[in-house]
Amino acid sequence: LSLQNVNLEKSENLERHRTKGFSSSKALVVRRGTPFRVSLQLEGRPFNPKTDSLRIKVMLGPLYVIMPVTVSKKVSSSHWQAYIDPENLNLQSPSIFISSPASASVGCYRLQLCVFTQNSQKTFAFGKFILLCNPWCCEDAVYIPFEDQREEYVQNDSGLLFMGTAMNLVSSPWSFDQYEPGVLETCLNLLQVSPQHQKNGRMDYLNRNNPVYISRVVSAMINSEDDRGVLKGNWSGDFKQGVHPSMWTGSGDILTQWAQSGYSPVKYGQCWVFAAVMCTVMRVLGIPCRVVTNYNSAHDTNGNLVIEEYYTETGQKLNHCKDSIWNFHVWVECNMTRPDLGPGMDGWQVLDPTPQERSEGVFCCGPAPVKAIKDRRIDLLFDIPFVYAAVNADVHSIVVSKGRVLSYSKDTKKVGSLICTKAVGFPRHQNITREYKDIKSPTSSLNSRSSTMSGNSTLRRGSSKGVLVFLTLDKAPVAGEPVCFTVKVINKQSIAKMMKVHLNAQAKEYNNSPSDTFWETQGVIKLAPMEAKVIHQQILPAQYEEVVGDNLINLAVVLENMSSQERVLASDEFNIASPQLTVQIADGDSIVPNKEQTATVTFTNPFSLPVSGVLTVSGAGLIQGNVQFR
Repeated sequence: LSLQNVNLEKSENLERHRTKGFSSSKALVVRRGTPFRVSLQLEGRPFNPKTDSLRIKVMLGPLYVIMPVTVSKKVSSSHWQAYIDPENLNLQSPSIFISSPASASVGCYRLQLCVFTQNSQKTFAFGKFILLCNPWCCEDAVYIPFEDQREEYVQNDSGLLFMGTAMNLVSSPWSFDQYEPGVLETCLNLLQVSPQHQKNGRMDYLNRNNPVYISRVVSAMINSEDDRGVLKGNWSGDFKQGVHPSMWTGSGDILTQWAQSGYSPVKYGQCWVFAAVMCTVMRVLGIPCRVVTNYNSAHDTNGNLVIEEYYTETGQKLNHCKDSIWNFHVWVECNMTRPDLGPGMDGWQVLDPTPQERSEGVFCCGPAPVKAIKDRRIDLLFDIPFVYAAVNADVHSIVVSKGRVLSYSKDTKKVGSLICTKAVGFPRHQNITREYKDIKSPTSSLNSRSSTMSGNSTLRRGSSKGVLVFLTLDKAPVAGEPVCFTVKVINKQSIAKMMKVHLNAQAKEYNNSPSDTFWETQGVIKLAPMEAKVIHQQILPAQYEEVVGDNLINLAVVLENMSSQERVLASDEFNIASPQLTVQIADGDSIVPNKEQTATVTFTNPFSLPVSGVLTVSGAGLIQGNVQFR
C-alpha cells in the first residue's frame, strides 16, 4: 500500500471556509473549528480498514498533534480530529476530513500522513495549510452572529476612514488589500518577526489560540518603536525621507514594502495609517475589525481627566501644555470574547497601534472593552484609563495676560463629541458615540461652543448675570468660498456695557497647537441693558488659501468689558472641505469580469490660483500597483 498523490481540494475547501479571496496563496487557507477535506490517491491495492490504519500529524513550529484517522462522522470543535466519512467510502482514493478545534492556534501548519499496514509503516509529507480564526463558528472567541457584519468586518477589502471635524466629516476611501498577492503571508510573518516569537517561539505558538494575545502583539507590531514594526510615525511636517502619510491609499503597498525591505519600518504613518494597516492584519487573521474615529480626542498625559487650553487676551491660542486634544484620532475595534475579564466585557475592544504611551513597557494599547470604557471600569485590562480619558476629559479654557488669569471656562462636551465608524454595507458613517458614553441628547455634544462671563467671578459659568457669547459657523466651509460665521453677544444685566471684540484665526494640524495668527480683526460694540447683538464676519479665500491647505482653522473670539476688564472667550476649530474628485465608470451597469473598462476622473479647481499635482489611481484586484498622472 503506497501513496501516489494527495489533493488538498483547494477550490472546495476555500469555498467552504470563505477564504476564496486567498486563492493566490500557495498554501491551503482554512478557518479553525470547521473540517476541511483532503483526498488520497493510493497505489497498488485499495485501503483495507480492517488491517490498515492511517495517522495524520499536524505541525506548527515545534508543536504537533498526531491523530488516528477514524471512520465516523462525529465532529468535535474542542480537539483535533481526522476521519473518513463512512457514507462516501472510496477505498482506492479515500477522502479524509481534518477538523481543528475552534481554539486552535493561528499560523502556517505542515501535514504528514503515516500509513500502517500489517508489515510496514510509511510516512509522507503532503503539504501545508494556513489556519485562521473563524467568525462563522459559534465556538470561536471571535464569532459574530450576523452575516452582514462578517462581510463588512472580515471580508470587505475596502472601506472609509473619517477625518476632518465632527461638524464637517471628511471621508477618505481606503483599500485594505487583504487579498492582494503576498499580503496574507506578510501578516503571518508579522507574528513571526514579533519580539514575543523571537523570545520564545513555542510559547508564542501556544498563545496564538487567543485573539486577546494576537491583537496585543499586532497593536505593538504596527508601529516600530520597540521592534521591527511596520510603520515609522512622523508628525514633524518633514517627510522628505519617505512618503507623506496622507499619500497612502491602501495597506497593500505598505505591507509589501515592509516585507520586501527585510522588515524595515516603512516611512511614514500617522494615526489613520496605523489603524487602517492594523485593520488589514486583523481581517486577514479572521478577527472582525473596524476603523474608528474619535473627534476631539484627548491625550491626557498626567491622568487628571482635564485638558487645559490657554489663549491671549486677543484670542490667540498658546502652546502651553503637554496635554493636547487632537481634532480627530483613529484607532480600531476588534470583536472577541474576554474570558480573562469575566462576563459582560465581550464584544468590541479598542486597540490603538499609534505609538502614544507605553503599556506594560511597550508602545501598544488595548484590547480595552468598549463596555468597560462606558462603565469606567479602570480596574480592568488593558489601558482603559487612557482610552476613557480620550473620550471623556474636560476642557478648561483659560485667557491669560502677563502671567495673570483673566478668565476661565469649562467644557464637558467637546472631547469625544462624535465617535464613528463606517456603516455596515453602506458608504457612510455610523455614529457609535453611545457605545462609549452616556449622552443626554443626540445634538448636545455638537452644539456651538459658548461661554459666559459672570458679573462677580470669571469662574462661574452659566450665571444669570454677565455676558454670554456664541460663535457659530453659518455653514460647513468649502474650499474656494468665504468662511462665514456669526458672533452673538447677549448682555444679561440691566446696565449698558461697552465691549471690545477681538477675533483671531490660526491654522493648525489635527494633532498640534495652532501656528501664528493669519487673520484677525477687532472692534467695539455697545450693548444696551439686556440687549443681544449679532456680528456677521467672513474670512475670504485669498486670506486662507495659502495658509490652510490640509490643515484646520482655530477661530476664537474674546470679549473684553471696557469698564471691568473682565474677558469672556468662545472658540471653535473647523476644517475646510477639500474639492472632491468624481469618478465615473462608463457603462457601469454592464461590467463584465476580465473585460477592459473605462473610468473618467474629474477635478474642478475652486481656488483663485492655478493648481498642479499628481493624480494617483489604484484598485485592488483591478490594476497592479499604482498608476500616476501629472
